[in-house]
Amino acid sequence: MHVYAVRELAAYLRELLDANPVLGDVWVAGECSNVSRPASGHVYFTLKDQAAQMRCVFFSQKLNVRARTAHLVENGHAVLAHGRVSLYEQRGDLQLVVDYVQPEGAGALQAEFERLKAQLGEEGLFDESRKRRLPPMPRRVGVVTSASGAVFHDICHVLERRWPLAEIILAPAPVQGPDAVAGIVGGLEALNTIEGIDVIIAARGGGSLEELWTFNDEQVARAIFGSLVPVVSAVGHETDFTIADFVADMRAPTPSAAAELVSPDRIQMQAHLGTAVNAMGSIIRRRMDGWRSALLQHTHAMDRRRPDIPASRQRVDGLTRRSLFAAERAHRDAAHGVGSCVWRLKSLDPYATLDRGYAIVQRNGSIVSSVATVKSGDALDIRVKDGAFRAMVGGSAPAPQRRSRRAVPDAQTPLFTMPEERA
Repeated sequence: MHVYAVRELAAYLRELLDANPVLGDVWVAGECSNVSRPASGHVYFTLKDQAAQMRCVFFSQKLNVRARTAHLVENGHAVLAHGRVSLYEQRGDLQLVVDYVQPEGAGALQAEFERLKAQLGEEGLFDESRKRRLPPMPRRVGVVTSASGAVFHDICHVLERRWPLAEIILAPAPVQGPDAVAGIVGGLEALNTIEGIDVIIAARGGGSLEELWTFNDEQVARAIFGSLVPVVSAVGHETDFTIADFVADMRAPTPSAAAELVSPDRIQMQAHLGTAVNAMGSIIRRRMDGWRSALLQHTHAMDRRRPDIPASRQRVDGLTRRSLFAAERAHRDAAHGVGSCVWRLKSLDPYATLDRGYAIVQRNGSIVSSVATVKSGDALDIRVKDGAFRAMVGGSAPAPQRRSRRAVPDAQTPLFTMPEERA
């Protein structure tokens, strides 16, 4: 036999209650009594009827929710409370943890609608800042609705009339019944996986609150919120509002109105295009006229500033002739100067004196210019007019003899004369 500690048994009972799907999402109707509001901000009270009572706690984690609904909890008020059944282990009390309170006069579905609307609103699913603009000219439109109903036919008819360029892709799904929630969620997810879908319409015809309840389901609301493609909700008639309407990027009063919202009117588009074409034509013509006028002005200005080509050509020809004449004269002068230099160089060439009977005497490659630089037995190289030969100094070298200076005439004829002077 296993003996449990009190805390073990209490924890086990609490786990059983928390895991129960029915007790985790319940609505309880009763009269409020023993209402207590301690400084913590929580509200403690008892729900009772003629046969039983249950302790309740309404926590204040979300002040705005508490401020909107906590005032309904007063002694003697008949309310409809939503929450989960749990066990308070410290005292062993069974209690209802309340998260929403509605006056008992409202129906259960309406109360659930208000509760879920408040919850999702607190989470930010209804924020206008996150809602996206619809594409002005969609290429592919996804539709989640029943394949057999008149809703899809109405949407197709409106799109064909207004914007036949759009391709319509249907994700068939039941819109009421036990499989409706899974069908709507699956259709939204499937359309999000298809490339090129620009907008999605989630639609069904009118009906009672019970028939439209699929679009008040939390799973459907979160699927619309998580869609990567803008979603238009078109559920029921103009007076019908669902949670899907608040979450969607745009609400349409009817499915036909949704088709009009997602598509431009081709007739109006043609009119706008015609107006735009005419306006563009007028603008282009005005600009062309302005450009043509400016071009003519620039052409005239260029003509006025155009240089005198014939005069410039004549001036260039004259300069060319004078340049050629100067170049020829410079060439003649340079040739004459070069010839004169060549003649002078030849007259100074030591080998030219050999033709007149002179000789060049070298010893060891050096010119012998004095008898003092040689001695007997030295080998000499002697170059004459028609060749060279070797010789040897014999005997003693003769004493150097000084040549007598000849008298210089008063006017000596210059050695070099210019061709002009000779002439």
